[in-house]
Amino acid sequence: MSQAETTEVDITVLEQEGEVAADYIEGLLDIADFDGDIDMDVEGERALVSVVGATLDELVGKRGEVLEALQELTRLAVHRRTGNRTRLMLDIGGYRERRRAELTKLGEDVAAEVRQAGEPRPLAPMTPFERKIVHDAVAAAGLRSESEGEEPDRYVVVFPE
Repeated sequence: MSQAETTEVDITVLEQEGEVAADYIEGLLDIADFDGDIDMDVEGERALVSVVGATLDELVGKRGEVLEALQELTRLAVHRRTGNRTRLMLDIGGYRERRRAELTKLGEDVAAEVRQAGEPRPLAPMTPFERKIVHDAVAAAGLRSESEGEEPDRYVVVFPE
């Protein structure tokens, strides 16, 4: 199979995962009597399913905890239906997009502080999604970071040059 055929097959699989996830989320929204439209996309190497529309803060929860749980349930539903493990990303009400911008700024700000102070700086515990964004922002700023600790208290440490 050529690279183009492999990529096309991968996108087809990701689109199928997105459709299964969208059906699952739509069922949950109906059961819970929440309004919202569902958008599906493929971003990088994962399916992205977004619920947009009405106020959905209850489905995001404090620090995205409910969203993380719903994402895991959705991944399980996709796995059960397709037999494939998925890296599907679920977003509700634009939470992940807003959080990505906040964490990118945090990573940039902490990198600047660490560069100036010359001392490593640990951050508060974060989810894997959040840590990845901070690591990327720190790397883009030219510094090094590592994750330390055990879930759910795993956190990022930013190191000077």
